[in-house]
Amino acid sequence: MKIEWAPLRVPLERRLQTLVTAFFTYTFFTLPISSCLAVAILLYYGEMFVRSLLLIYFVKIYLDYKRNYGIMEGNGWLFYRSNRRYRNYFPVELVKTAELPPNKNYIVASFPHGILGTGTCINMSLDIGNWLSLFPQVRPKIATLDHHFKTPFLRDILSWWGMVSVSKESLAYILSKSNDPQHKDNQDGFTSNAVAVLVGGAKEAMDSHPGQYILTLKNRMGFVKMATRTGSSIVPSLSFGEVDIFDQVANPPDSALRRFQNVVKKFTGISPLLPKGRGIFNYNYGILPHRRRIIQVVGSPIDVAKCDTPDPEYVDKIHGQVMSALEKMFDEYKEKYAPNSRQTKLIIQ
Repeated sequence: MKIEWAPLRVPLERRLQTLVTAFFTYTFFTLPISSCLAVAILLYYGEMFVRSLLLIYFVKIYLDYKRNYGIMEGNGWLFYRSNRRYRNYFPVELVKTAELPPNKNYIVASFPHGILGTGTCINMSLDIGNWLSLFPQVRPKIATLDHHFKTPFLRDILSWWGMVSVSKESLAYILSKSNDPQHKDNQDGFTSNAVAVLVGGAKEAMDSHPGQYILTLKNRMGFVKMATRTGSSIVPSLSFGEVDIFDQVANPPDSALRRFQNVVKKFTGISPLLPKGRGIFNYNYGILPHRRRIIQVVGSPIDVAKCDTPDPEYVDKIHGQVMSALEKMFDEYKEKYAPNSRQTKLIIQ
């Protein structure tokens, strides 16, 4: 295939959007490995003073995790969560369909995962201005792999971006927080926490290809059980266009590549994807996402009765409501937001 080069005369703002997107994309793909590599280099080449600082840092990581699982309380520094050029590159939009009263906490069951979960990450982590405008007094958070919050440097960056561990203990901690405006945790004027969980995870990411909305949900009950234990409402969310910003090397279920990805996922929780996108100066080779619109539609909350020991039948009932809500949202909004909507179908597996 012939390389399609970007024109020389491109508005400066678009160039800046591309550079910011390149920074975040390469960061997301390489940060776990580069964090470990940085620690190894500092330990090997650092003098006694550097190693002593690292030891103090390791102790701090351990104590922070024991105290609150490395969670950044509140919304943190908004400077780190206001990346407008990253949003405008695609652009990413946020659509509100119902109120989220700030007198309870929420699990935002977000689909599809795509390659990076870009739409949800921007709206609820990296540029939260639109969220705070549409859902006042509700703090947005995103849950990601637990071992990220035990990894030096990586855990700090993710915390600054409002991400939290997806472990049961971490989710229970944040979703059980008080909604009382007078509580000490709510002195910032926010009384609610909304944690986005990309339920399909690495399995769903492996099924991400343009135009294919394949959700991994039928056997994913954990988020419903967590909602039941904490009394949190479940908010279904669909990001139209999420699957279109990247393609990936073909990996059908019976392929050698998919088998390799499954083995790595089993041991690390991460599936080694081979994304196909664009480059900084061309449009058809590279690993940058394409400039294609993403619209995250946030559905109506599904209220859940609190119970320390969830009843399996009740969990199945709520789980069925979530699937029905997603199917209804997809049918209602696909003509407006999904390219080639007549050929686009939602598959829940």
